[in-house]
Parts: sequence; structure tokens; C-alpha cells
Amino acid sequence: MTTNMEIVSFIRRAFLQPDGLIPLHAPKFSGNERKYVLDAIDSTFVSSVGAYVTRFEAMMVEITGGGYAIATVNGTAALHLALMIAGVSEGDEVITQPLTFVATANAVRMAGGTPIFIDVDKDTLGMSPASLEDFLSTCCANTAEGCINKTTGKRVAACVPMHTFGFPLRIDQISGICQQYGIALIEDAAESLGSFYKGQHTGTFGLMGAFSFNGNKTVTCGGGGAIITSDDQIARKARHLSTTAKIPHVWEYDHDEIGYNYRMPNLNAAMACAQLEQLPAFLENKRKLANLYRDFFSKKNISYVDELPEAKANYWLNALMFDDQSQKESFLADSNANGVMTRPIWKLMNKLGMYKDCQAYNLVNAEWLEQRVVNIPSSVR
Repeated sequence: MTTNMEIVSFIRRAFLQPDGLIPLHAPKFSGNERKYVLDAIDSTFVSSVGAYVTRFEAMMVEITGGGYAIATVNGTAALHLALMIAGVSEGDEVITQPLTFVATANAVRMAGGTPIFIDVDKDTLGMSPASLEDFLSTCCANTAEGCINKTTGKRVAACVPMHTFGFPLRIDQISGICQQYGIALIEDAAESLGSFYKGQHTGTFGLMGAFSFNGNKTVTCGGGGAIITSDDQIARKARHLSTTAKIPHVWEYDHDEIGYNYRMPNLNAAMACAQLEQLPAFLENKRKLANLYRDFFSKKNISYVDELPEAKANYWLNALMFDDQSQKESFLADSNANGVMTRPIWKLMNKLGMYKDCQAYNLVNAEWLEQRVVNIPSSVR
């Protein structure tokens, strides 16, 4: 039986670091970050207007294949705006998954909606198409007013699946189900920049996709986010709302609706552009690490979370599945005590105080995974 310390030793060898702390996921600045940031400073355009913001958006369109990109201050802001533009308002409900970072559920609340939590698939850690179809066919009805939850009487306005740790879920099936029930699909692609499903980039299957560039992401600019959409009118609306809904004018300050100061500053965009230039190299490096992990853990009969055959993951965070919660807790204690940073998967959203009263539908897989999944170091080496 493989011991915790054997795993710790292997991780140290993989990172060529016999001593010291190995972080879970540290940023790597090896390109033009300093040059571009200093250039932005010299230009004096350091806030939400600047050449790097425009360049960042063009690069995101090229990378994802989406029609339009709107730069935002962070991924939560991107998801909040996307939900609002999709028509989510006070009293509506939004289907999402309980196994996610809290920002997913928070953005739903920020838009005035109430989350409904449905189950995930064990192999993707993301929303289960079977669970979505089961919930909608059992608990909802299509009416002239839209998809109505028969339990609460409220409209189900949107669905927000999340590509957990960068592993694409079965998003084409989710998209088809949402179309059948007239529900807006908003992808939480915060963790999946550089991930593809059946040759299509995540975040481009639905009405909009939301990305994050937080300090621990594959590509970072400290903060930062983006909305991707193929709809010109949606793109215009998102850009307008993210700049306080200000009507363009040389000197007048006029605003035609409630807007948000959500635009990415040029300083952040400068760093993001330098990072995006290195994305192919980052992804290649992370895939090599994933190959090392896969080979090691397969020989040790330890379950390693891997991409679906029809997917190409960015391997943002590598993950293990232990046999039970006690093994998971033992590994967390031993690895962190020996300078190898690991962490458990998130507590389920429906177990948090602010979401405990939300509808949760047959979360068998999510509860199973919560007891077993651990993230291991995944930085670009």
C-alpha cells in the first residue's frame, strides 16, 4: 500500500525541490510582464481605458474562438454581469452545482436569483446532464411564462455549470437540455482557460462564458475576468454595464441605467497580455506534469482525476480521489506538515449557512466526492 510520504516524495521529485514549501499553484512570470506593466505606467493610462485592455480582449477572442470578449475586474463580476444580461432578476432561480467555488453561487445571489443545486458526474466533477434532465423533467414545467419550478412556483431563468479544476464537463449535453427547456446557459469557465470539449473551447457553448485571472489561475493578472459571447448585442450590453452605463461623450457624464465599475484596469490587462502570450507553453508544461502524475498514481492504484476522451483539459489543478474521508484527512495532514501544499475540494454550497435553505436535488455524487477529493501541487514548473 502506498504511503502518504511516498506521494509527498514523488511530488518533490516532480518539482525538483527536495526542500522547502511546494505551493498548490503559484504564478509564473517569465515573459513580458514587467515590460508591459511599465509601459502601461509610462502611458499614464492605468485605469479602465488603455491599449492593453483592447489587446487583452482581442487575444481572448483568438484563444477561445468566441466572437467577443469583455474584460472585467474579476471572474465573479463577469459571472454577475452575464447572469443579469441573461435576464436573471429578483425572484428567479438558477440551476448550478453544489461542488464549486463559492463565487458561482454568490454571483447568482448578486443578480437577485436563488441557486438550485443539482448533482455532478464523478468523472468530470462538473454538472451531470442526467441530473439536470431528471430535475427538469420531474420538478419543472414549460409554460408560457418560461420554465417553472413546480415546488417553488418560481421561474428557472438560467443554468450555470462549472468546469471544475479545468476539466471540461459534458457541456454539449447540458446545452441541448437547456435549449429544450428555454433556459439560458451561462458557463462558469473561471478555471478552464485553455480547455476544450470536442474541439471547442469551454465558455463558448452557451449564451456567455465567464473566465477568471485571479492570482492562482493558469494565467493571472492579480485579478481580472472576462465575458465571452458570440452575440454582438450582448457584448455591447456587457461593455456598457461594466463601464457604469456611461453614454459615450467627449465631456458629458450621462448614464442611462444602473451600471457597475467592473472594467479591467489597463495595468492588469498589461500583465494579462504578457501571460496570455505564454499560455501555450504553460499548457504544455502542465500536461507534462499531468502525465507524470497519471503514470505514478496508476501504478499505485490511486484514483487520479483525468480528462474525458473527448476533452482536452488545461490541468489547472490536479486532483486525487481517496477511498474514504479518513484517508483524505490523513493525506492532507501529512502532506501539509511536510511542506507540500494540498487542499480538500470545497465544502458543498448547500452546506454553507447562506445557501442551506436552497433546493438541493439528489446530490449523491457531490457528497461522495466531497469526502474524497484532494488537490495536489499543479504550478507550471
